[in-house]
Amino acid sequence: MFLSAPHMGGDEAQLVDEVFASNWIAPTGPMVTAFEQGLAELTGQAHVAALSSGTAALHLALRLSGVGTGDEVWGSTMTFIGGVAPILYAGAAPVFLDVEPDMFLLDLDLLEEELRAARAANGVPRVVVTTDLYGHVIDGARMAALRDEYGFTWISDAAEAVGAYREGRHAGAGANWVILSFNGNKIITTSGGGALASNDGDGIAQARFLSTQARDPAPHYEHTTYGYNYRLSNVCAAIGVGQLRVLANRVERRRAINTLYAERLSRLPGFRFSPEADGMHANRWLTTVQIDPDAAGVDREAVRLALEAVNIESRPLWKPMHLQPVFADARYRGGTEAERAFADGLCLPSGSAMTDADVDRVCTVVEGLSGR
Repeated sequence: MFLSAPHMGGDEAQLVDEVFASNWIAPTGPMVTAFEQGLAELTGQAHVAALSSGTAALHLALRLSGVGTGDEVWGSTMTFIGGVAPILYAGAAPVFLDVEPDMFLLDLDLLEEELRAARAANGVPRVVVTTDLYGHVIDGARMAALRDEYGFTWISDAAEAVGAYREGRHAGAGANWVILSFNGNKIITTSGGGALASNDGDGIAQARFLSTQARDPAPHYEHTTYGYNYRLSNVCAAIGVGQLRVLANRVERRRAINTLYAERLSRLPGFRFSPEADGMHANRWLTTVQIDPDAAGVDREAVRLALEAVNIESRPLWKPMHLQPVFADARYRGGTEAERAFADGLCLPSGSAMTDADVDRVCTVVEGLSGR
């Protein structure tokens, strides 16, 4: 049993067949346009560029934000490396901040405190990146207010939050740039892919230009700047069009799986599941549980290994970036919430194709460890 396997809806093969029949394989084409339009409708962002990955989207967002050598980019320490590495591509310096303890989102009280101190020292960051971890959604209204007060660019990394909402608005609402991902383990997939969304039409047009090697209009290859090979193919976009048709069902099923786990395992001493903030409709991309070893009599790693022994994949929560060797010299602000979550937290199998019997199988293994 995999942690989060791809789950096709049925239309994807037909849509890919249409692409093959048209021979419009790459680099772009009608399916790319249709996918971008569907994502715009989903997110409420006016403009979308479909790209090869969420990491590519973040790289472009940083470049379009003017980030370069000597700039600071602030963000949550608890994330995937792809949500941080582009800061290094840009020659900038990452600054990592701690998370709040329940949903592992950037601690906005800490962020505001650090922004206030930075302004007093004339050191406000050029960009702040928020990460909607595991399908939870940051308080967008508060982030937008902080952005307006302190003058940074807000990039919302909603790679794990496609189909998630807060106060009726899709993840990323209010941000300057929104990052989406459709990697194979995400809630919907294009096999590999991502997107950059924004209400800035000129910015997204520039993103499309840069993502296709920055080729100037000319009968030959003319370049006045450099770009990247970051555009999504028409074939992958066809899969995405099909996946968008079933997104609501995928979110509904993952939320149901989360409920099944929480109802069953929260009865065990020391097992705690992430709540849902008021006004939030999390997509529950992955169900996470925090295990207090003193109360549970078993730690996270023992549970992971017991599941692995019967071919059930689980995984620790993201290791904080400030603990990663590659960022040993990066500045970190905050306490130990992210470190504790990594030490005690486990992602349980959450794929939308899982049956109730699959969830029962996982729970039975875990209950066996706790003596239930």
